[in-house]
Amino acid sequence: MAATRTAARPREPLRRDPANGLVAGVCAGIGRHLGVDPLVVRIAFVAAATAGGVGIVLYGLAWLLMPVEGEGEAPVARLHRGRPTIEVALGVGLLTLAFLLTMRALGLWFSDAVVWPVVLVAGGGALLWRQSVAPDRPQPLARAGGLVIPTPEPADPEEERRERAAVVSRTGLGIVLVLAAGVVFLQTTGALSAARDVLFTVVVVAAALGIILAPLIVRLARSLASEREERIRSQARAEMGAHLHDSVLQTLALVQKRAADPRAVAALARTQERELRSWLAGREGHPDRLAAALEAAAGEVERAHGVDVEVVVVGDLDLDGRGEALVAAAREAMINAAKFGAGSPVDVYAEASDGRMQVFVRDRGPGFDAAAVPPDRRGVRESIVGRMARHGGHAAIHSAPGGGTEVELTLPEAP
Repeated sequence: MAATRTAARPREPLRRDPANGLVAGVCAGIGRHLGVDPLVVRIAFVAAATAGGVGIVLYGLAWLLMPVEGEGEAPVARLHRGRPTIEVALGVGLLTLAFLLTMRALGLWFSDAVVWPVVLVAGGGALLWRQSVAPDRPQPLARAGGLVIPTPEPADPEEERRERAAVVSRTGLGIVLVLAAGVVFLQTTGALSAARDVLFTVVVVAAALGIILAPLIVRLARSLASEREERIRSQARAEMGAHLHDSVLQTLALVQKRAADPRAVAALARTQERELRSWLAGREGHPDRLAAALEAAAGEVERAHGVDVEVVVVGDLDLDGRGEALVAAAREAMINAAKFGAGSPVDVYAEASDGRMQVFVRDRGPGFDAAAVPPDRRGVRESIVGRMARHGGHAAIHSAPGGGTEVELTLPEAP
């Protein structure tokens, strides 16, 4: 009977798994690599940590040596890419240690408690200072005429990200060394317990002051918020009053002066109504948008020809060259409606969405036969139809004798 052999399942690569880890994903990565429950690995590390802190050291070494899932290098590799900086810091620390040992041999020695703190401070300080004074990358030079100018190479985003990560890692290591030097010095001199007492006192005093001053701080914050709201309301009232004085009150004064001219009064009222609508809709002062541009064109036509022009815009878009051509064609259609509409009101309806704009200009005048327009009359043919065609749009004129006129302008989304 032939023996069957089951192929062994390949192990997962040894990588940290922060997504499923409790601290840094070391235990989760080791468990996945060994094919065991990560809880077993965590229990082993905790047991080793209670045995003189060995588990903590092993966990730190694993964190340094194991890369993260999805990344190609471990933290120690990022540190290694800054090898000159690490070597300088290590060299400074060793030179400091050698100097202190020489001082001991010569009998010029103060206390053994300062040996390791001084060595750690020297190494960490060298690491931090090396980061701050590291020279920039040399740039290749190029000759342009009689000048030699630097030509920076194109930056690689991935390389820049790795370099920033390496700088942060080396800076963090320097900070840890300096802090460790302080802790070691306090421990060896017996001042660590005193420092803990001072820290505990500071925490207690801060908590007591917080409880005492919390109601005052809350009242002060509420007062500041109320004052800010009142200031905003006052500014809004002042702005509204200034606008009403500059627009409505001035128009009412003109209406009183021209009360004998109903046509002038109606034109003033229409102009003021359009301005107020634009102000309430937030379109005032934005002539580079479709709605404001159509409102401005309608106001010009009303003032020039004395015909009511009603504008309704659904949606709004910024105007580019194509949009400006659409507004110009719509203005020409309004002028034609005012001239040949026998005094009937002109209705303008516009829609704008997803980069597409469409404008309809209607009047209830006598209408006309578009086919009967003489060839030398180029207003409709060039200013409306031709202009829209040149900018990738379309213009359609629907009119019949006695049935009014509608001009449809369509500008599709830019390719």
